[in-house]
Amino acid sequence: MTKVNQNICFDDVLEIVKTYIDKEDELACIQKAYLYAKEKHMGEIRLTGDDYINHPLNVAYILAKLSSDYQTICAGLLHDILENPANSKEELEEQFGNDITSLVEGITTINRLNFNGETDSKLASQRKILVGLTEDVRVIFIKLADRLHNMRTLWAIDSKSQKEKAKETLDILVPIAARLGMNQIKSELEDLCLRYSKPDVYFSIVEALNETKIERDKTVEKMIQEVQEILNENHIEYKIKGRSKSIYSIYKKMDKGKRFQDIYDLFAMRIYVNTESECYQVLGLIHSKFKPMPKRFKDYVANPKPNMYQSLHTTVFGIDGKLFEIQIRTYEMDAIAENGIASHWSYKENGSNVKANIQNAMEQKLQFFKTIMELRKEEDNDEDFVNSVKTDILKESIYVFTPKGDAIELPNGSTPIDFAYRVHSKVGDSMVGAIVNNQIVPLDYVLKDGDIINIKTNKSAIPSKEWMNIAYTQQAKNKIKAFFNKIDKEEYLKKGEEEIKAELRKRKISFNEFFTPENTEKILAETKCSNLDELYISIGNGKTTATLTLNIIQNNNDTKEEIILKKVTEREVKPVVIKDDIIVEGIDSLKVNVANCCQPIPGDHIVGYITKGNGISVHRMSCPNMEQVEERVISVHWNETVSKKYHTSLLIEAENTKNVLLDIISKTSSGEVIVDSINTLKRSGDTSLIEVTIRVSNLEKLTKFIHDLESLKHIITVERLIK
Repeated sequence: MTKVNQNICFDDVLEIVKTYIDKEDELACIQKAYLYAKEKHMGEIRLTGDDYINHPLNVAYILAKLSSDYQTICAGLLHDILENPANSKEELEEQFGNDITSLVEGITTINRLNFNGETDSKLASQRKILVGLTEDVRVIFIKLADRLHNMRTLWAIDSKSQKEKAKETLDILVPIAARLGMNQIKSELEDLCLRYSKPDVYFSIVEALNETKIERDKTVEKMIQEVQEILNENHIEYKIKGRSKSIYSIYKKMDKGKRFQDIYDLFAMRIYVNTESECYQVLGLIHSKFKPMPKRFKDYVANPKPNMYQSLHTTVFGIDGKLFEIQIRTYEMDAIAENGIASHWSYKENGSNVKANIQNAMEQKLQFFKTIMELRKEEDNDEDFVNSVKTDILKESIYVFTPKGDAIELPNGSTPIDFAYRVHSKVGDSMVGAIVNNQIVPLDYVLKDGDIINIKTNKSAIPSKEWMNIAYTQQAKNKIKAFFNKIDKEEYLKKGEEEIKAELRKRKISFNEFFTPENTEKILAETKCSNLDELYISIGNGKTTATLTLNIIQNNNDTKEEIILKKVTEREVKPVVIKDDIIVEGIDSLKVNVANCCQPIPGDHIVGYITKGNGISVHRMSCPNMEQVEERVISVHWNETVSKKYHTSLLIEAENTKNVLLDIISKTSSGEVIVDSINTLKRSGDTSLIEVTIRVSNLEKLTKFIHDLESLKHIITVERLIK
């Protein structure tokens, strides 16, 4: 991926392809695909002003750098052909056969969106990307190459679209690239996402790197010369490169509170040798000359990462006392580290005898796709599906075993509860305890690679709601939630029916007299319920009231708006208990408070301020009250298992219309956002300023709620309030 110039010609692609493909018929097929794509895209121009064929050529170039097989290269050249209705699948199949057409169809399915509403469209597109993985892994290679080139040319679209595309890429495609071990693409995508989502941060890091480049280059060059002398003396064949830290990785460390000058692996180098034994020999020679930093050695050669990555990592005190992060690997390890699962094809094509376990690794990846397919069947809606894949599939995995020896893949951080629900819902629902490696363990025990788990069950047992806070995977949380939703529905139904009957008795009306077929039809239409049971559940869970329901037929002095607003404005706003939700590194017992001025919620970047006599006050990093504060600042972060809802306030500018407050409340009907208070601050002409205090579980849900409010006809602006 070294060449990022957009003006790539077909000869550039062919030059790389010929280094690993020598079959004439395969090379001829690639040339045929290029000429076919060129003809079909004739006259089309991209937003960048380039001829459209420039895009598939760049995609093919990126795929060639991955040493992709000829079918993938062909599909990369043809990947946008079916977007034009004038081009048919039948013609493509006739020209290039089933396999290439199937790949083109796969990428077209991912890219073709026909959904209404910004949120639905976004979730659906993410789901399509993920589900596309289940058909043929090469489809995702093409998708990653397609997105990489589009991100390189993202300057051609408007700022809002840039940020949306960057967020989707960072949320979905970057973790997939990481999961597949495709580090080069992952790293460049991360940098490009930062450039367009946070340009100020990106260019400030670039500027800082440029300012220190000459000094850093000299230091690295001196260190390389020292290492070369050691390796030459010991007659080891090698290659050494200075390695630059990605801008995004620097940003992530600074985001955790580190200063630019304190990120020691800005000084980094990589050493390549021929054999695995030479890796360890080089490590020993370097440690004999340069003192290693404690706890910074990692052996990924003997213990590869799940994505096949292998390398030795060490950090040593090098030239001038500078800390150097050094990676040692073979050339084949490097190909796998950079291109991950994609490197499988190049080794297969070249007939290399690289590690026998690479095929096993392929099978593990295909198990990953199978898991996605199983999740697709289990989840009822797009949002649950996407959340499940993000938390359960795209994070680092461990492999644990049933007592019979069956392997089960789980994300690192999983508990026996997650294991039980991964085996089967009934096992999870009836679990009463867990035995790991013949030892009884608590249910919050964090499973480790290789653990053997035996779940103890009882037919009469039921889950505990507390398990929602212990379970790590979204899949387990969803199944626990589904169990209680079923019970809650029965209770809500009974409660709702009783409330309707009580309200009818108060009005001295019999049930049969009121719920005539005509009245029932009108009430169900007005409340958007399909039957009376659904209506009772809606009343029982508080989404509506018996009074409002009866008022649909019998007019009451209080309007629907007045009843709901009265209910909201009279509600007592209780503080949220934040114990264990915010983690202060190295401190367990100190009191921690959420700052009222900026009201951070899970997902916000946060910082702690040590107050005098009132523990630690947690602020958003963007809080104006923290801009000039340099002392008594402490690093804090959210616990990954936060499940409570936190208060935050919104300032809404809206047109003065009768139902605007009711419209605002209506957007909370899903239960993901709870309105605690509404206060009209100011009326001016045709508009009003409204302060709304809500409770919400995280930043993603808040952003969705803000988008939902902005979609309302009479809403002008919505922003978070900092007092």
